[in-house]
Order: sequence, then structure tokens, then C-alpha cells
Amino acid sequence: MTYALTLEVLKHHSLPTLVQEELERMLRSGALTPGSPLREATLATQLGVSRGPVREAFRSLEEKGLVRVEKNRGVFVRSISQQEADDIFEVRVALEKLIATRLAKLPDALISSGIPELLNKAEKLALRADFAGCHTLSMQFHQRLAELSGNKTLLQTYERLVNELSLFRQQSHALTPDASSLRKSVADHRKLFEALLDGDKRKALRVLKEHVEESRKRMKKILSNPMMVTP
Repeated sequence: MTYALTLEVLKHHSLPTLVQEELERMLRSGALTPGSPLREATLATQLGVSRGPVREAFRSLEEKGLVRVEKNRGVFVRSISQQEADDIFEVRVALEKLIATRLAKLPDALISSGIPELLNKAEKLALRADFAGCHTLSMQFHQRLAELSGNKTLLQTYERLVNELSLFRQQSHALTPDASSLRKSVADHRKLFEALLDGDKRKALRVLKEHVEESRKRMKKILSNPMMVTP
């Protein structure tokens, strides 16, 4: 990320926000791995900013569940245990069902949602085995559905849970060298969207259940890898 920022950019985005967005990109791309320390001075130099915006970004990332701050030790990329992952998935499933149930009653809200274009792009990226691109679009897909549900409290809770798992999702897809997991995930998204568009709640919930279970299996695989989990 180059911080040759113009006044026009800073009119719409504060420097701490831009730093936070870049750190999130680095976290989700695997450039910063679970359990690794985040050095304020090092990142400030790397990003070409002072330490203040980095410090503020750390606070925001902690609130989003992406990093943990340990007194007298520093800031570390968040890592989660198998039990934590299972607990998060259990709640995520409940929220995803609620989102799907609400949207099945509001199919018109999906027509101009921008989701078809997102899915088209995701399918092309999956064919190219673009793990990072598909990971980003997958998050955007689920985020958009949560937004369209019209429940702000649900959206905020869902965002927190997804953030806690997001650090591992791209790595879990990447363990499948032929990218079959990417294509399957995108296909599931297409099926879910079409079921919701048809107002078919039963089919939407069935597709959703299978999709989340596959995600859980990939998560277990990544968390069973000692290189990805810190004590």
C-alpha cells in the first residue's frame, strides 16, 4: 500500500481507517498469520505513516476480533481454538438461518442488490484459482445478505462472528490445491441466491446447511494444522 495520499482521499477516509483497511487486507491474505506479533513501529515504517494511526487501527481491529492485545506483551494476530471455532459456527448457523428466513420473504430486495454481478465475478475468479479474490467476494456475498435482512443488530453480531473466522478461511481454501473448494463454495452461493430469489425458504435453508457444514470441515482441517494454531 502506498501512502501518497491526496487531500481528496483524506476527505472521505481518515488515515487510521486507511491503515486499518490495509492491515485487514494483510491479515486476510495471510501476510500476517494467526498468533504472530504486530510491531507498531515496524508496520508504521512499512506503511509510511506515523505510529499514531497504526495504534488507532489496532484498537479497531481488536474490537472486530481480528487481533488481541496483551498487557506488557503487545499486539498479536488473533488465533482461535477448535472449540472456539465450533462455538462461533454454532451461532453463525443460527444467524444465517435467520437471514435466509427473512430474505425468503423479501425476494424483491435481491433484484437490485448487486449480488448477481458479484457471483459472476466470483465464478471467474474460482476458475482461475484466485483464493484471495474469492475469499473477499465470499465475505461480501454473506455481508450483503445480512445487510439486506434489514436487522441492524443481526448485522453487527454477524459481522463480529465472521471477522473472528475470516483469518482462517482463505488458508483453509488454499489447502485444496485444485481449488475445488472455491468452485463448490461459489456454486453454493449461486444456489442460495436463486432459492432466496424464488422465495423458496426450504431449499435456501438446505443449501445453507450444506454450505456452512463444508466451511466447518475446512475450518477443522486448518485448525488441526499445528503451523496455523498457536498455544
